[in-house]
Amino acid sequence: MTPDSLKTLSASDMGRGIDNGELCPVELTEACLAAIDDHPDGKRVYARLTRQRALDEAMAARDRARFGLRRGLLDGVPLSWKDLFDTANVATEGGSALLLGRIPARDAEVLQRLTHAGTICLGKTHQTEFAYSGLGLNPVTATPPCINDPDAVPGGSSSGAAASVAFGLAALAIGSDTGGSVRIPAAWNDLVGLKTTAGRLPLEGVLPLAPKFDTIGPLARSVEDCAEVLAAMEARPAPDLRGAALAGRRFLVLEGAPFEDIREAPARGFEQAVDRLAAAGAQISRAKLASVEDALALSPIIYTPECYAQWRDLIETAPELVFAPILERFRSGRDHGAADYVAAWQALERHRAAYLAQTAGFDAVLLPTAPNMPPDAARLMEDHAYFTTENLLTLRNTRIGNMLGLCVLTLPTGLPSVGISLMAPPMAEDHLLRIGAAAETALATD
Repeated sequence: MTPDSLKTLSASDMGRGIDNGELCPVELTEACLAAIDDHPDGKRVYARLTRQRALDEAMAARDRARFGLRRGLLDGVPLSWKDLFDTANVATEGGSALLLGRIPARDAEVLQRLTHAGTICLGKTHQTEFAYSGLGLNPVTATPPCINDPDAVPGGSSSGAAASVAFGLAALAIGSDTGGSVRIPAAWNDLVGLKTTAGRLPLEGVLPLAPKFDTIGPLARSVEDCAEVLAAMEARPAPDLRGAALAGRRFLVLEGAPFEDIREAPARGFEQAVDRLAAAGAQISRAKLASVEDALALSPIIYTPECYAQWRDLIETAPELVFAPILERFRSGRDHGAADYVAAWQALERHRAAYLAQTAGFDAVLLPTAPNMPPDAARLMEDHAYFTTENLLTLRNTRIGNMLGLCVLTLPTGLPSVGISLMAPPMAEDHLLRIGAAAETALATD
C-alpha cells in the first residue's frame, strides 16, 4: 500500500482487494498506522490509537481471508472511530477536559457489531467538545486540519473522523450527527457522509448530546462504502446499488432558508451540481416550504435545553474547563421553560407531518450541505462573535434534516469543500443510498 492508494481507494475497493488476494489486512493496517505516525498532523487527527487491537484484529482477518471465511466486504478494512464511541479499556473523552481519563469497560454496541463484521479499529479521532459545534474547532484537545485549507477548521463535530479519511489515515470513519456533525466535515473535506434516521442504530455506549436527535453515521469516499457499513452495523446484506439511474427521478430544491446569507462558492457549486443531476435525467422542481421554516424556528427552544440537561451537572462542576463559546451555547439552554419546550415539540411533530405530506411526490429534497466555506481557525479563536455567527450559519442547513427526523446524504459537488445534500423520509436509507449512487456518478462526470 502506498500513501496515495490509502487516500484514494474506497473501503469497498480495499475489501475487494482482500477478497481477491491483492491486499493483506495486516499489511493494510500496518500501512495505515505508519501513515498516522508519519503524518505531521497525525496527533491532531487521532486522540489515541488502539494499535495492538488493530494488529490483532488484522491478523484474524488475514486468517479468515486465507481460509475463505471472510465475514463480508469490509472484513479486514481499517476504520477510525470518533472519540465518543466507547472502546473497552481505552479512554473515551468526547473532546472534553471534563471527561479526561474516562475509561469504559466495554465497546459501544455499534463498535461491537462492526468488530464482529471484521472491521479493524485503528483508534479514536478528535472531535468538537461534547460534539456541540459544527466548526471542528477544539482548543481543549486538538483541532484537526481541513484537507483543502491548512488554516481553516475541518468542520465538526466529527472533525478528526473526516480528516482521518481525507488524509488517508483510515479507509472509513464512524461519526455522529446531532445537527450536522457527519455532513459538515464530510462536505468540507470532499467526502460522502450519511446521517441516519434517529433511532435506526443503537446508541448504547455512545456519549450523548441530545438523545432525541443523536444519530450514528459514516464518513467515506463513496456511497457504496456508506451502504456497506450501514448494512454491517445492522447485520444485514447491503442494498444493491447496481444500475442506479436518475432518469425519471423527481427532486425538489428546497428554497428559502437554505439560501439565506449563502456564500458565493457554495451557491455556485450547488447549482452546478443540480444542473448535472438534471442533465442525467432528473426532474427538478423548486419550492419554499413553510413547514421547514417553522421547524427551524423551534430549534433553539428544543436543542439547547436537550443539550444542557444532558451535561449540566458535569459542566457546572468546573465550567472554566469548557471552551467559552461552547459553554455559552450550553448555558443558553437555561433560557427556555418546560411549557415552551413541550409546546415546541408538539408543534414540531405537526411540522414533520406537513413536510412529509408536501414532499411525498419527490424522490429526494436537495439543498446545499453548508451555506459557507470552512472558516479561518485563528479568527474563530480571536473573535467570539465570529465564532457564534459562523457556527450557527454552518449548522443551519444540516439541522433541517435533524429537526424533521429525516435521513440525509451529502455528496461532493466537485468544487472543493462544497457539498450537496439529498434528504429522504425517515428509515428510507436504502432508497436514499441508491439515488445517491446515481447522483454520485452524475456529479463525477466531467
